[in-house]
Amino acid sequence: MYPSQIHFESVSRFPRPGVAPEELNWYAVHTKARHEKRVAAQFEEKHVCTFLPLLRRIQRWSDRQCKVEIPMFSCYAFVQVAQTTEERLKILRTPGVLGFVGNERQGAAIPREQIESLQKALNGSIPCFAHPFINAGMRVRIRGGALDGVEGILERQGGDRSLVVSLELLHRSVSIQVKGYDIELI
Repeated sequence: MYPSQIHFESVSRFPRPGVAPEELNWYAVHTKARHEKRVAAQFEEKHVCTFLPLLRRIQRWSDRQCKVEIPMFSCYAFVQVAQTTEERLKILRTPGVLGFVGNERQGAAIPREQIESLQKALNGSIPCFAHPFINAGMRVRIRGGALDGVEGILERQGGDRSLVVSLELLHRSVSIQVKGYDIELI
């Protein structure tokens, strides 16, 4: 099976009264299997800023085929909240949520740049594919074009170059084709 191109569900922005933007951090939330879309919808109902990247692929059965959207990172959704007891309980009391991802399930903040790089790549309608997490390679930044400022790890396979944007906390990555883009080392 070939890698599926990525589609993402838009990020909802809900202004939080009394919370400064710098107090908001992105967190990964571990969900029950196949509950990611339902959990993200419940977060939106609770006015929680959420991000759920989706894979769009064609599912084939013996008698038909259909386009389906599945979560890019199975069993995970992302939320942007202040790390207060009230906000944590709002997330943890959502049906289908198993807990925050991080040390002792307290939740470790995901660097804003990693989420923004992933969102920017997906917004740019650039061909993206799920990619195994890699820990080694050159860290680079794209200069110019729709992906200006996106950072990741450069990978070469044959004559093709790809930029791998990683969410380190989840040990998951996305590969973006960067043919024609200027790249600089960080």
